[in-house]
Amino acid sequence: MIRNRIIWSTAFLFVSLIVSAFVTPAFGQVETWKIDPAHSSAQFAVRHLGISTVRGEFRKVSGSASYDPADPSKTSLEATIDATSVDTRVDMRDNDLRSPNFLDVQKYPTITFKSKRAESAGPGKLKITGDLTIHGVAKEVVLDVDGPTSPVKDPRGNVHVGASATTTVNRKDFGVNGAPSMVGDQISITIDAELIKSSPAPQ
Repeated sequence: MIRNRIIWSTAFLFVSLIVSAFVTPAFGQVETWKIDPAHSSAQFAVRHLGISTVRGEFRKVSGSASYDPADPSKTSLEATIDATSVDTRVDMRDNDLRSPNFLDVQKYPTITFKSKRAESAGPGKLKITGDLTIHGVAKEVVLDVDGPTSPVKDPRGNVHVGASATTTVNRKDFGVNGAPSMVGDQISITIDAELIKSSPAPQ
C-alpha cells in the first residue's frame, strides 16, 4: 500500500512538472514590440495669444515597447521623436520652432521618452511614468495610455497593436522659452503609435 502511494505520488509530480513546463510560458510572457514609424506620429497643441489653439505634429517617431498582458506593471516604453520633423503646415512657424528660439534642433535633434514604471489604470488603460527629454532637459512625466488594442495579424504574418498616449507639459520646464507673450506655456502631447511584432523566422 505504501509502495503504491509512493509510485502514484511520484507519477503525479512528474506529470505536474511536464504540464508546468508546457503551459506556464503561454501565459504572462513579456512581449517586445517595435513602433512602426510609417503608421505612428506625435501631435502637440498650444494656445496662441490665449485665443486660438495651434496644432502640429512630429512626423518621425521610433522606439519599442514591452508588454505583459497578465502584469501591466512589467510594461516599458522607449520612444524617440525627430525634432527636425516638426510640421505645423506653416514654413515660417516651423523654422522658428526649429530655431534656438524654441527647440534648437541643431543642438537637440531628438525628443525622447524612457519609462521608469507602469500601472493599470482600468480596463484597456495604463499609466506610464518616465523621463521626457526636450531641449536637453529631462523631466518626469506621466503618460495616460489607451491600449494596447487587441492584436491584428497582417497578410505577412506580422502582429500589430495600437496605442495612444497623452500628457501635458510646461515648455518652460524644459528651457523652451521663446515668444512668452504669444505662445502658451502648456503643451498637450499625444503619441499615436502602431506597434509591430515580427513573425518568427522559419525553423
